[in-house]
Amino acid sequence: MGGTSLPIAYRPRVALLWRGDREARAAATPENSRLRAVFEALAAAGVAAEPAVYSEEAIGEVRDQLLGMNGVLVWVDPISGGQDRSRLDALLRDVSAHGVWVSAHPDVILEMGVKEVLYRTRDLGWGADTDLYATPADFRARFPARLASAGPRVVKQNRGNGGAGVWKVELAPGGRGASGDDTPVDVLHAVRESEVERLRLGEFMERCQAYFAGEGRIIDQPFQPRRPEGMIRCYLVQDRVVGFGRQLIKALAPPGAGEPGPRIMSGAGYPPFQALRSRMEHEWVPAMIGLLEIDPASLPAIWDADFLYGPKTPSGEDTHVLCEINVSSVFPIPDQAPAEIARCVARRLATSGAAHP
Repeated sequence: MGGTSLPIAYRPRVALLWRGDREARAAATPENSRLRAVFEALAAAGVAAEPAVYSEEAIGEVRDQLLGMNGVLVWVDPISGGQDRSRLDALLRDVSAHGVWVSAHPDVILEMGVKEVLYRTRDLGWGADTDLYATPADFRARFPARLASAGPRVVKQNRGNGGAGVWKVELAPGGRGASGDDTPVDVLHAVRESEVERLRLGEFMERCQAYFAGEGRIIDQPFQPRRPEGMIRCYLVQDRVVGFGRQLIKALAPPGAGEPGPRIMSGAGYPPFQALRSRMEHEWVPAMIGLLEIDPASLPAIWDADFLYGPKTPSGEDTHVLCEINVSSVFPIPDQAPAEIARCVARRLATSGAAHP
């Protein structure tokens, strides 16, 4: 990605927004933020950046602050401390309508940052045998037979983070071929410290009712046997890979599995992942943009795609299966990412003319 900086005489203003309380809002500075490297890179690119700590109690103050900005970069999880993003997303749509550039825009998140994207893009080459259930009745009607015939499944609510609403479900020993409400199943939640539970299938499906609230839905994918080999997180700035993170993960691991390992970051040029990088940049991301009808200029300033290892090819090469796209709050990020984010912001504001405010 080519370097872009803005002339000193023209310094657009950008807010970096994350969730916190009023005390955190009052105390926030670029220097004490976990996003310090992003602040520094923006300054080097000629962009004036400031913290915008968000809470529902301070929503009016945050709106006034954002309306004085040319853009805002957002780091807020879909669910945090029992709170969702509904009021924040309404605020971001409001300021966007007033001319403030928002990344990632809530409408873009709804296209690519929800689990439904796994179903919609299942045929792009990064997918698996993925299904979607739009209603509780649909889930009850079709999921039992799929579980009975297709082996262990991973069931996911459409919006969530930290493993909330992600379950491994498999028939209990001796239950092969059964598919009724009374069929015993072993389920494991992907949140930390969860243990395998033995439930009736009907009980588990009842537990999932809450995931259909509003316009919620459920996605299910096959459990990947190579999951113990780790997950590859592919970081992108818009349509270009800027780095990777490789990590052994404990979520949905069998009982007795060890602790997860540290995420090992590497740059975009890391040799073992060049095939994955090439497919992302030249095949999968362009195909996703076309399928989801996303304006390439609206791709997030930072996002990631999480891959598990799929079956090896007959020649012994690895395949990769997409298990999640993260758009709402991507952190930590590779060392190379802040400079690429800053160049993206500078390009975007220069292209738009940054007429606001």
